Amino acid sequence: MAIRKYVILGALALAGVSLFGLSAKAEDVTLTLWSLDKDTQPAPNLVKEFNAQNNGIKIEYRLIQFDDVVTEAMRAYATGQAPDIIAVDNPEHALFSSRGAFLDLTDMISKSSVIKPDNYFPGPLKSVEWDGKYYGVPKATNTIALYYNKDMFKAKGLDPNKPPQTWDELVEDARKLTDPAKNIYGLAFSAKANEEGTFQFLPWAQMGGGGYEHINADGAVKALEIWKTIIDEKLASPDSLTRGQWDSTGTFNSGNAAMAISGPWELDRMIQEAKFDWGVTLLPVPKEGAERSSAMGDFNWAIFASSKHPAEAFKALEYFASQDDKMFKNFGQLPARSDISIPESGQPLKDAALKVFLEQLKYAKPRGPHPQWPKISKAIQDAIQAALTGQMSPKDALDQAADKIKAVLG
Repeated sequence: MAIRKYVILGALALAGVSLFGLSAKAEDVTLTLWSLDKDTQPAPNLVKEFNAQNNGIKIEYRLIQFDDVVTEAMRAYATGQAPDIIAVDNPEHALFSSRGAFLDLTDMISKSSVIKPDNYFPGPLKSVEWDGKYYGVPKATNTIALYYNKDMFKAKGLDPNKPPQTWDELVEDARKLTDPAKNIYGLAFSAKANEEGTFQFLPWAQMGGGGYEHINADGAVKALEIWKTIIDEKLASPDSLTRGQWDSTGTFNSGNAAMAISGPWELDRMIQEAKFDWGVTLLPVPKEGAERSSAMGDFNWAIFASSKHPAEAFKALEYFASQDDKMFKNFGQLPARSDISIPESGQPLKDAALKVFLEQLKYAKPRGPHPQWPKISKAIQDAIQAALTGQMSPKDALDQAADKIKAVLG
């Protein structure tokens, strides 16, 4: 009996090892990731590549809609249904971080050999910070600069190698380039009453010595006065108040605007649509030697504080960051890192433009960071619309915005 007993126990022990081995293999850690990225964009492709490593961690991907990110993600967090990882628009990041919804990654980042804060442009890095700590990792970035039609410059007697460098030069060139008889405006930009309008105006306010905390600074008022001059003199299309950046860039590509303020996301489209010689220059400044600024867009990675697998989720972020050098080549998005060189495409116009956008990124600043950014942005949008439609003077409009923002800031 004793011998039989030990044989049985031994068999059970072996079976246990076998079953444990099978269950260990079957029970890979499963993470969930939410993003707006579609099939041709980074997130779903990075997830596929990560899963193909068979490293014991699997990621389930879910595509979400832009308008649903904040409400749905916050609802999911409040009900314990949040994903492990999310890609969130950079101005929304502070909303989650300030409420404890995102995991503090400071210690993990300090020990990482892949994610190094010094490698990132200041603007994108700032957007994942809250209270001196890191609550995310920049996913990609973008900014805006000034596209200009060199052929139109030549036709109007302007030097195609000397685009406007100051606000006054921009207005003067726009006046010379505007040709109503040919339905050509001097400039195309977006002053739309949504985040795009704030995205385009805030750098002007910052270069004027203002910012969201001091949106009615004298230089910011001057900036809005210039925007009003451009609209009043019809140097830009009146529907600049209702069109987004995509449409305003289309006006430039079609030859109906001599200059356009837009971003690097338009480069491939520009190559295809623009049948003329064009270039890109840094955003004009208030006066020569003034401090530069620019808008900063795109998304950040973050791990929800409720994740049951934070270490595994961070490994996924490390893998994503390790692929940043392919971000532009594979997806046309600029990496948020200054330590990555983007190889030339072999297309002279595109390569020259990229150098300008990478230079502009050095001056790009985040919107915020502040947990109440949507309310702050709405105050700025309302001021732009009120001033450009003549309902209020630029100063009164920005004074009103400053009061609204002050109430938000407390």
